[in-house]
Amino acid sequence: MTSNSGQAADTERRRPRSLIVSFFGSYARDVGGWIGVADLIALMSGLDVDGPAVRSAVSRLKRRGLLTPERLGGAAGYRLSDEGRRILAEGDQRIFGHRVARVEDGWVLVVFSVPESERRRRHALRSQLTRLGFGTTAAGVWIAPAHLTDQARGALRELGLEPYAELFHASHLDFRELTESVARWWDLPAFQAMYEGFLDEYEPVLERWRRMGGPLGAQERKQAFADHLRTVDAWRRLPYLDPGLPPELLPEPWAGSRAARVFFDLHTLLQPLGLSEVRSVIAFSKFR
Repeated sequence: MTSNSGQAADTERRRPRSLIVSFFGSYARDVGGWIGVADLIALMSGLDVDGPAVRSAVSRLKRRGLLTPERLGGAAGYRLSDEGRRILAEGDQRIFGHRVARVEDGWVLVVFSVPESERRRRHALRSQLTRLGFGTTAAGVWIAPAHLTDQARGALRELGLEPYAELFHASHLDFRELTESVARWWDLPAFQAMYEGFLDEYEPVLERWRRMGGPLGAQERKQAFADHLRTVDAWRRLPYLDPGLPPELLPEPWAGSRAARVFFDLHTLLQPLGLSEVRSVIAFSKFR
């Protein structure tokens, strides 16, 4: 991961489409999987996303097969497709069940040689392995903690590239320290910068909510929804880029550990309030 890719990811996550994906992952399934367009516009207005941007974003997500248009009670809306539910379930596992590897569990190696005639699929495989958090040891040799074996196998099958690849379970033997090798295989300074950027933005948000006392009313509920959705949207790509490397192989202090605590503390604190706001907006629209 490079600094430029980090900036690109930061820009992407602030787009309406990214926020709406985060909304469906964080809330839509808890309210039945369907949301009216008018309600979604009302909710997203609290994040400075206007109606035309919402309509454009959901239209693109429909074209990608993640959302299905559906009218309920005369209201236009969107429901998660089966594919959308599958992708969100996969995301839940990676985001909320993110594993931290142990050195003794070993590594998975993906070794492939894809012919030039299949260069598009070769590029797609490289992109997918990067998205899964794999590092590179040499041209055509990618490595990750062993717990990502199934994801690597799935990526190869999805792209139909099994004939050009081999999977290995490996242990590091010699000739250099494993910490030195890991620092070559992954861009650890970029990971640190990525986590530090998250902390700079969201640690103050957590402190603000921890200082908040007294009963929380409608305005605080709206703010909780907006803060929670932004937090999820900022965080959800990070567990994909970082494969969960063994802590003893990482530089100290490792910002990822603190960033994870901040994310989960904010999620625990704000998600129930945000869900209450979503349900309130949906209920109110029934009486308009």
